[in-house]
Amino acid sequence: MNNKQATRVPVVSSEGKPLMPTTCSRARKWIKSGKAVGKRSKIGVFYVQLLVEPSGHNIQKIVAGVDRGKCFTGISVQTKKATIVSIHACLPGFYKSKKTKKDRQSVTGKVSKRSELRKTRRGQRINRKVDFASRNHRQKRFSNRGKSKLSPSIKANREMELRILNNLSNLLPITEIRDEDCGGNSKKNGFGISPVTVGEKWFRQQASLIAPVVNVNYLDTGKYRNYLGLVKDKKDKSKQCPQTHANDAIALSSTSFVEYKQFMDVKSHGHKWQGEVKVTSAPFIVITRPKLFRRKLYEENYSKKGKLKRVGGTITPYGFRSGDRVLASKKSGSYIGWVGGYSEVNGVASVYDHNWKRLGQFRASKVKLLNRSSRLCVVC
Repeated sequence: MNNKQATRVPVVSSEGKPLMPTTCSRARKWIKSGKAVGKRSKIGVFYVQLLVEPSGHNIQKIVAGVDRGKCFTGISVQTKKATIVSIHACLPGFYKSKKTKKDRQSVTGKVSKRSELRKTRRGQRINRKVDFASRNHRQKRFSNRGKSKLSPSIKANREMELRILNNLSNLLPITEIRDEDCGGNSKKNGFGISPVTVGEKWFRQQASLIAPVVNVNYLDTGKYRNYLGLVKDKKDKSKQCPQTHANDAIALSSTSFVEYKQFMDVKSHGHKWQGEVKVTSAPFIVITRPKLFRRKLYEENYSKKGKLKRVGGTITPYGFRSGDRVLASKKSGSYIGWVGGYSEVNGVASVYDHNWKRLGQFRASKVKLLNRSSRLCVVC
């Protein structure tokens, strides 16, 4: 079912209302003739904004598919005739790491370390010479045994997925969201079978404000993926390629257009595919979140002479903030990355790639600001 047609470009009106997408050739003609201007959204999707009145406001079926995972999520937008965009999102709650301990830069690692330091500070101010009833113990402010709120890591993951869907809905008139049912029934079992299923109900409630949400059985994803001729990489899901999660999201969104139905004729009976959908080439976007360290009151261990060093922070003395997208240059070449720190002694700023691996330290005069921080790192 793969069709090597040109991809579609999202279109919005002069007032910012999303319209039906158009072909690349027509978008180029509009820009060249002055009827539209090309722009790029915060999640890296290229679109055109019309400067004239559109020829029509009719809307066809546009479906978004969400293939949710523990560390990564695939999101795609599909129409009957073309695939518009596919996204690989690296979630901030549980970073994929080979370390045996929790990754300090993930949400789980930060919350665990914050709890550890808080217990240490609370223990320091307890006067153990007085009776237990007279000690300085803080009373509980609420019961944390009610299981009524999402954990910080799960909430951060779901909020990142919702932010991407909200951004896409501003560019495309999404009529439906197809969400994969991960197989865990929280009401029946009492608990979700994995961190993926926790917060699933909350996500669907929030996503229903964008468009109606339809649950798709996780057992059907592979069936539709094979029918469409899409490839799946099951060995390493951390690879930032369409074969890990984006293709599954395309298969989920395509379930709105094709279906494996039962039929019965005079001479035969059985099941066959009904409906039509075309999977075409589309922009593939990788989205991560910058791994920023907030300003800390003090370091965990004292350095020489009992002095406490500066730790963390998102502001630099050179006019940049952590997470800003910059163009940095040195003798070895030019690099596009994101600011992640600085050294005031050497007068340099640290620049990182979207996976938050340091590209190098650059003189502040050799760093040019491209975009202010949007709390996302986007690679098209």
